[in-house]
Amino acid sequence: MTILQYFSAQARNNAWANFRLLTSCQSLSKEELIAERTSFFPTILMTLNHNITVDWFYTSALEGKPLGINAFEPEYPFEDLASLFDAQRKSDAKLVKLVESWKPEDLSTLRTLRDDKPWREQTDRILMHLFQHQIHHRGQVHAMLSGTSVKPPQLDDFYLGNERDQAARKDDFAALGFSETDIWPQREWQDS
Repeated sequence: MTILQYFSAQARNNAWANFRLLTSCQSLSKEELIAERTSFFPTILMTLNHNITVDWFYTSALEGKPLGINAFEPEYPFEDLASLFDAQRKSDAKLVKLVESWKPEDLSTLRTLRDDKPWREQTDRILMHLFQHQIHHRGQVHAMLSGTSVKPPQLDDFYLGNERDQAARKDDFAALGFSETDIWPQREWQDS
């Protein structure tokens, strides 16, 4: 697997995990979405809003059009889950398409805006940070779901290449327009 195939697989895994989490959150009442809970951001909706604005911050930089702090204006742009879910799916699709359009030389440096001042940063490090950021806050929402009427979805498994895992994600991948061959390069396996 090349580094670009790895980042492509990570971008698709990120989109899939967001899809699974937000699909579960659709079953929450408005009261459950905005109820104060113990976490870095005090509600499920605020945490999900934070994830999308950070996506906008980094994806815009990866596109060469950094939004800087404008990505966080407003800090919590969505008051309802349906609009947020739509925006997250679009952002995830944009990231997948962007990563899959790159050539190795595109993994060099890029310009971000921090406090509206330009910074040079490594593209690969931005991607690793973006994926880690998403995992971190999805985990918080996952934990907050435990105190609601909705069972938290499985997010930390089922991305392996075996048939059992493929079957577990088949419907989600269909909804996202993903296929197994998009993610996993074909390999010849040898029994040892």
